[in-house]
Amino acid sequence: MKEDPRHIHISEYSYPLPDERIAKFPLPTRDQSKLLIYRRGEVSEDVFTSLPEYLPQGSLMIFNNTKVIQARLHFRKETGALIEVFCLEPIQPNDYVLNFQQTAHAAWLCMIGNLKKWKDRQLKREMTVKGFPITLTATRGECKGTSHWVDFAWDNPEVTFADILEVFGELPIPPYLNRDTEESDKETYQTVYSKIKGSVAAPTAGLHFTPRVLDALQEKGIDLEELTLHVGAGTFKPVKSEEIEGHEMHTEYISVNRSTIKKLIDHDGCAIAVGTTSVRTLESLYHIGVTLAENPYATEEELRVKQWQPYEKYDQIPPVVALQKILGYLDRNGLETLHTSTQIIIAPGYNYKIVKAMVTNFHQPQSTLLLLVSAFVKGNWRTIYDYALAHDFRFLSYGDSSLLIP
Repeated sequence: MKEDPRHIHISEYSYPLPDERIAKFPLPTRDQSKLLIYRRGEVSEDVFTSLPEYLPQGSLMIFNNTKVIQARLHFRKETGALIEVFCLEPIQPNDYVLNFQQTAHAAWLCMIGNLKKWKDRQLKREMTVKGFPITLTATRGECKGTSHWVDFAWDNPEVTFADILEVFGELPIPPYLNRDTEESDKETYQTVYSKIKGSVAAPTAGLHFTPRVLDALQEKGIDLEELTLHVGAGTFKPVKSEEIEGHEMHTEYISVNRSTIKKLIDHDGCAIAVGTTSVRTLESLYHIGVTLAENPYATEEELRVKQWQPYEKYDQIPPVVALQKILGYLDRNGLETLHTSTQIIIAPGYNYKIVKAMVTNFHQPQSTLLLLVSAFVKGNWRTIYDYALAHDFRFLSYGDSSLLIP
């Protein structure tokens, strides 16, 4: 590896982004957004419905099917103070599906708004869920970094934690939109193929897809597969350190079915990724395979991809071999799905293994997502962003899209 990514100065990944270029709302028709095409250094533009025309027949396209949860809960104290409890990730039980199924108690790691007003340990809220009156309590536990352990309890076994979030939670739209969540966001801030609840932010590259675009991709002979990465609030965490060595990447939970891994092997370990979350998951698979090549009996804990692992345990095994190692692991353990987590940071100096093209939106200045894009286009990100700024593209979550083919 030529470049040590730890010493990259994040200030070199800045560009002017005026507030009026940030799309506050999506277009009325998702697939009518603009599409920037970057192919081997050349930039052009089209409309998103034309995406299938730019992809080779017989290729494999992979989507993140995570669903954004209504993760913000509001409690009003008797004093009138409003406290926001933002559920980040489940702790007890720490499996998303099991946690959502709980009928009396669930614990989450949460960010808390107006924390200084939460002095007594327990907050209460009376609510009616599925026709049942319940009292929901929130008890604050230990502090973990910028987050807190929060125990939720309620007094009706007919009501699950998923029911409570569905009725009383609020969808957490990105902070940089500088507006309140509106009813329309419940639909527009989900991909049309979202299925598995667990994200606190949408995999926004997927917001442009409609049933007609998905049908057109299949008509072109493109294989469509899904995986799951639950997007954490850390995706919005700005890089505060001068060098990225000082930035701690957030952990995100991934699950990939055996059938998707087999399909990747059938396509020689090559894929077109929809969104940076799919990119992070696919590239993490390679490094999980490297771990299993060294230690076939690695535990689930040992399979977690650490932030700098790809730069320390650099390995030359082919992607197909790495993927076969994962299949072997699933077989030995009688599993249909790989469940683990990743903290991977993809920055210039990273050598992509599986992702050969990506669909992605336009990201914030000085963000880890901009580093990921720069690594993919061999440092040529400014060409792309200068074009987008000069040609009236809309930026960030509800903005326009790009297809990158290095």
